[in-house]
This record gives sequence, structure tokens and C-alpha cells, in this order.
Amino acid sequence: MKGMSPYFGCIVGRVANRIKDGKFTLNGLEYSLPVNNGPNSLHGGLKGFDKVVWDVVEHKDGECPSITFQYHSKDGEEGYPGDVTIRATYSLPEATTLRLDMEATPENKATPISLAQHTYWNLAGHACGDILNHSLQIWGKHITPVDENTIPTGEIMPVDGTPFDFTTERRIGERIDGVPGGYDHNYVLDCGDEKDGLKRAARLKDPSSLRTLDLWTDAPGMQLYTANYVDGIGGKAGAVYAKHAGVCLETQGFPNAINQPEFPSVVVRPGEKYKHTMLFEFSGC
Repeated sequence: MKGMSPYFGCIVGRVANRIKDGKFTLNGLEYSLPVNNGPNSLHGGLKGFDKVVWDVVEHKDGECPSITFQYHSKDGEEGYPGDVTIRATYSLPEATTLRLDMEATPENKATPISLAQHTYWNLAGHACGDILNHSLQIWGKHITPVDENTIPTGEIMPVDGTPFDFTTERRIGERIDGVPGGYDHNYVLDCGDEKDGLKRAARLKDPSSLRTLDLWTDAPGMQLYTANYVDGIGGKAGAVYAKHAGVCLETQGFPNAINQPEFPSVVVRPGEKYKHTMLFEFSGC
């Protein structure tokens, strides 16, 4: 339904997740962003990267088919400083592997950049109910807890002994009632093994289809979001998506990092390049 899909399948930016009060200060200047999520700016503002037209600048066939999209974000767009060129390349390095390489190059001003891929996963199928029976393992021993407006407090909290503990495989619905509203929290990816410069972030399994998704990334954090605000949204083939119809595993910089100096910086300066890779490995298909 037009205007109703909550970031289904898209890349969000210039800064993914929430920025407190839609404000930040950089190089002595204060910037104000559109507020579109309570008191906060979310996923780039009113017209973030999910709502603009990207150009296809390259596509390849062969053993590793790929397609590259590009977008030029202008200085002042949605309140952000500086011109930035963004590229996103989706590729299929193996028959059951999807890779996404995102990069962004600021041209004339320092600016915060933190892109995220916002697919909602339901490994049973898009019209197969909720994901509460999926099992999940996250290679993160800490989260960034949030206040009443879903903004990180600045604390790094251990998950041990809390409903946020997915360090071993658990059903998503097992303890979701202990999290007011459902999961919508950033995990610190701090305990995964690595391969090819990427660290293990999460493993999602569906018991009905036996499908498994393994996610690898080079981002410092990952937002676990259980589609808490999806409510009767019309989808393909007449499907209607309800609460918890999918789960998002959004690898990212930490939310509100631009206002939290103790978090990993999301500021990128001219002459530098932002890079972010996600690798989705499927099995049991």
C-alpha cells in the first residue's frame, strides 16, 4: 500500500536509526534534521535514501552477477551537511549467498554517515504468520539500552541474565514479553569469529522450513527489530502483514552515535570513504 511499507527491503540513510531531537553539532555548527519519529529523526528524515530514486550505474552477469546503484545526496538534504555520493552493490558470489557492499564518499564537508539494509525476514515465507517461533543467535554480549524515546542512554549493558540474551540460540518469542513493545535494540557485535574481514553477527532459523540465514558484517552494531509497529499492511499476492510478521537484522553504526562521543564515530570527512558490507548465507533451502 502506497506510503505504508515501513522501510521494507530498502537502504536507509544518510544516518540509519534515531538521532535524538533531530539535532547534532559537528565542527562547531549545529544541524537540525526533520523530526519523524516522536522527538527524533529516524532513518534519514522525511525523505531519506529509501524514498529517492537511485541510478543503476553498473551490472554484471557471469559467475558472480551483480548490480550497482548510485545516489548523490546534496549539501543540506534533510538537514545534513555536504555533498555525498553513495553506492550500493548487490552481488551473488555463491548460489545461496547474497552480498551487499555499501560505500559513501563525502565531497566537501564532514558529515555523519551510517547506512543500514532494512529487509524484514520471515524464513517460513512472506505470508506465513509471525517470526516468534524462529530461533535466533546473536554474536553480541552487550546492547546499548534505550530511554523512553528509544534513544541509547550511552551505557553498554551486558545481556547476560536478561531477555536480550541471544548469545545461545533461542526462540525470538521465548522472552519477548519481557521487553516492553518488543525488540528494537542495538547489539554490540563483540564476540563473533571472522572470515574475509567480516565478523559473524547473527543466525536465524525457521523450524518449519528448516531454512537458516547466517549474517556477517564489518559494522560495529546490529539493530534487532521484531516488526512491532507493522499492523495490517497489505503485501504481495493479497497477503496482510501483522505485528511480528518479520524480523530485521540491521547492521549499522550505533544509534545516535553523532551525539554520543563514547560510541564508535560515524563522522566521515572529505578524503575518507565510508564502507559497510553485509553477507547473507542461506542454507536448508
